[in-house]
Formats: sequence, structure tokens, C-alpha cells
Amino acid sequence: MKINIVILLACLLLVTGCKDLLVPEIENIRDLNPGKYPPNDAALPFGVLLNGYNRIPTNSWSFNDVATDDAVTNDQSNSFLKIANGQWTANNNPLSQWTNAYAAIQYLNIVLRDVDTVRWVSDPIVSKLFAMRIKGEAAGLRALFYYHLLQAHAGVSESGAVLGVPIITAVQGPNADFNTPRATFEACMKQIYSDLSMADDLLPLDYENIAGAAFIPAKYGTITKEQYDRAFGSAFRGFFTGRVAKAIRSKAALLAASPAFSAGSTTTWADAADYAGEVLYLKGGVSALASNGLTWYANASEIAGLADGANPAEILWRNNYGDNRDLEQANYPPGLFGNGRINPTQNLVDAFPMANGIPITNTGSGYDATKPYANRDPRLRMFILVNGGTAGPNNTVISTAADGGTNDGLNIVGTSTRTGYYLRKLLRQDVNLNPTSTNNQRHYKPHIRYTEIFLNYAEAANEAWGPLGAGRYGISAYDVIRAIRKRAGVGTTNGDAWLEEAKGSKDLMRDLIRNERRIELCFEGFRFWDLRRWKVDLGETARGVSIKNNVSAVINVEPRQFQPFMAYGPIPYGEILKFGALEQNKGWR
Repeated sequence: MKINIVILLACLLLVTGCKDLLVPEIENIRDLNPGKYPPNDAALPFGVLLNGYNRIPTNSWSFNDVATDDAVTNDQSNSFLKIANGQWTANNNPLSQWTNAYAAIQYLNIVLRDVDTVRWVSDPIVSKLFAMRIKGEAAGLRALFYYHLLQAHAGVSESGAVLGVPIITAVQGPNADFNTPRATFEACMKQIYSDLSMADDLLPLDYENIAGAAFIPAKYGTITKEQYDRAFGSAFRGFFTGRVAKAIRSKAALLAASPAFSAGSTTTWADAADYAGEVLYLKGGVSALASNGLTWYANASEIAGLADGANPAEILWRNNYGDNRDLEQANYPPGLFGNGRINPTQNLVDAFPMANGIPITNTGSGYDATKPYANRDPRLRMFILVNGGTAGPNNTVISTAADGGTNDGLNIVGTSTRTGYYLRKLLRQDVNLNPTSTNNQRHYKPHIRYTEIFLNYAEAANEAWGPLGAGRYGISAYDVIRAIRKRAGVGTTNGDAWLEEAKGSKDLMRDLIRNERRIELCFEGFRFWDLRRWKVDLGETARGVSIKNNVSAVINVEPRQFQPFMAYGPIPYGEILKFGALEQNKGWR
């Protein structure tokens, strides 16, 4: 979503503001009923669409990793900490998308109802193109919100049915029947696919100015280059596109094919692989994996050079960038004037293999417990600040030892690490928090990274065809994981012997793919959802390391209080009380 458009809409509201704040003028009471938009006034319906963009759950970082075996936090008020400690209930659910998503869907349904009645611009041909585009955006966004609803609330009912959420595709007025039962999971998936298909049919693959009329897709008819660029040109980068629709279809299909939901879905692993494969094919295949994709958040010159809405090679869709130091303020260690909030666990540290690609628990890996961070996967020190690692604009050495003599040590003050580790990923190390010389740096938040789609493909392809099955796009799970590990500098000295062994077994490759997903996407809000869709135990105790006299000892930091039924999230308790047609997921009250 583009900040200049938001500012424009704000200005439009200001210039039509009230003369008397206590007595609103009649003309300022805007009617959202069809046919009631004033001539040439597209700002209001476009503002309704922007409300959907504003509600996208991935607009900000959640750090729900704190509710998994990957992280804890020193912020005792953190809602995900409370989930992990057993305070997750149907009426206390920080993961809920119910209110946010259905509010967005109501706005999007208004847009879809009224889009063809609005005169978007004076040129009737361009106005029709705008209507096509906005209809496609609204449908695609609606699919996205239904995906998030399924992720958070779909599950198995007491009767054993795999249920989704109520499907609402019409505007709900004050007299509507809100007592709508939950649709099946399969029906929800069909609605998502239908909306994404509409978006894909109506939208361009990307918003770019074209070289000439010969490049205009046939679906837009006989129009000029100027007319095409006005509706679909580079000025609209950052909004929902056909490429985004394909990527969301990949995400939704992966969810549907996974163990938690496959019994209620006709989406197969092969479907999920094909949907991800189409996105990768359009990108250029495995060879198009961005060489600097590991450090997308810290590639300073690349980020500084971003034009409005333009994406680096690693990013498929993102929010707008901003200059700030919020992440660093929250997560730098206290010695660098930060609050040390997110503390990676020993569990996650142990998931990083040796540089030769072999898991540290395997014979012959070369792991030395007295030098636990030596010769490890380069991503370990890139993503996690370990004892003796460096951070900040001056490459300050950080001691996390319990007897290290600084506030950066284990459990020294309230902002110290609880695990012996601090977060390094996502943080700009060129941010200075020293009160005498603070500075901001540019940050952005991806909605979808290409690495996620590569990993979606690897997982689905392995399940569908085994490690070496190539599918219709000629890419195997093995090909993808080899490229990802090579980019990370893993297994480059021994031909990645562990990967070569794993390619002979679907089970070994599954474990490897899941571990690569854990590493590559850590702290980006995936781990909690992945564990649930895989139906893997959420209850693994979060561990850390206590270092005294240069001797490391693994410690238990925080137990996890999850019950098996929590593989599925609850329907909000208040909704169950209000609407008798809603059925709760099994185990929740």
C-alpha cells in the first residue's frame, strides 16, 4: 500500500472537514449504499478498499515464535508468552483473526458490490480498467483474509467434521442474519480458490509501465499504452497483483494439504507443489533464488535504493518502508541500549547444522561441545547473537555469560537474555541507540518472500513425488534444498553429504526440509503455524545455555503448556455465546 495514496485520502477528508465539530454538515455524512457515490468521487470507495490493506495481518511483526520452541521473551506482559504458559483460551486468544478479518471482509464485500457503479476517472475506458483492477484486488484480499481465518480458526469439531469458518460474500446490513454456521474446510478452500482465480483473471502479473500497446494482455481489450499505464502502471506497485494471487494460492494449498487439514480437503500435495511451482517458474526457477536473500533486511544499499513499491529479488510482496529504529530498540541487548525482548532458544541453536551440513547430533559432524559455535552453519551467527558474537554499529563484542560482568549476561536485569542468546536477524546493525548519537535506518516488512515459496514447493514436492520427483515444472525438492543450502554456505566443502543421503528417503528429506524451513524463516511468524499444520507437539520445553567459567550448561528456561487439541485454534467464545449456529472446535470451551 502506498503512503502517498493514504496521504491523499487523508487530505481529501481534511478539505471536506466540518466547520463545526459538534454539528456535522449533511454533505459529510457519507452513504455507502450502492448508487449513492457522488459523480467523480472515487476517493470514498477507494478508501474502503484501503481499509482491507490496512488490516493485512502481516503488516507488522507478531513474533509468535515466543509461543514455540524457538524463542522466549523477557517481556512478561507478552501475549504469546501467556499462551505458552497455559493462558490460551477461547476468550483470550491473541492469535485470533476473527474480528479483524471479518471487518476487512465486510469492507471488501462493499467494494465488490459497488465497484461497477463508481466513475473512477473521466475516461470511460480507463474507468472500466480501474473497476477491473479494484474488483481483482478486493477479491484477492478477501481470499487472503479467509486464508488467515482458516489458519487461526479452522479445526475439527466435536462431531469429527473438519470445519472452516462462516463464508460471507455479501454485504451484511443491520438486518442481516448474523447467525451463520461454519462452512466445511473444503468449502472455504473453494471460496479462496474462486476469489484468487477472479483476482488472477482481472489483474496484471505486476504493475509496470509497458513499452508499447503490443504488450497489453488480451484480457484488457483494445486500449492504448497510456490507458493501460494509467490503470496498471508502476504507480500502483505494492498493491495486490496476479503474482500475489498465485503466491497466496500456494500458501493456502500448503495449509490444506498438510496433516492437520488433509482429511477435510481435496487439495493434494501435488496441487500444492504445482501452485508453488507456477510462481517459481514465473520467477525463473531454482536459478532465480536471490543470492542475497538471506540478508534481505540488512542489504543497506539495496534497501536505500528501493523505489516506491519496487521489490528486491527476494521479495514478492511487501509493505511500505519506513525509517525507524523500533526493532533494534526492542531487541538489541541492554549493553547496546536495547530491551533484549526476543531471546532465541538453545532448541533453535541446536537446529543449525555444522558448516558441512551435518546435524550436530550425528556422528562425524565434527561438533565440539566445548566450542559450540565453531564451524557451524553461517546462518547461526547471522540470525542469532551468541556469546562472544558482535552487534551494533561498532561491532561490539557481547558476552551473554552468567558471570560475564555486564547486563548482557544471563538473567542479570529485566532486559537481559533469559536463554543466553539475543535476536540478530531482522535487525539493522547500523542502527545506533546510544542516546548521544541515535539514528534511524530503513526497514520494511515482507508479506511474502520467495524463499517461503521455494520451501512451500520443496515440502509439497517431496510429499507428492519424493525427493527427486520433478513434477510439471521440472524442479525437485532436492533441487530446491540444495540451492538454499548452497546460498547459505552449507555443505560446500563436502558435497553436502547429508543432503545426498537424505535424497534417498522421503522421511529424511521431510525432516531436512522442515529444519531448513525452521532456520530460513525463523522469527518471521511461521514456526507456530507450521508446528500446528504438521500436527507436531507444541509442548517442547524452551531451553537455554548458562555459561560460567567458560563452561556451558544447557538449562530449562520455560515449559510449554499446550494440550493436543490446541493443534487447532478456537472460535471466539463471545461468538459462540451470541450465535447458536456456530460450532466450537473440539476441546475448546
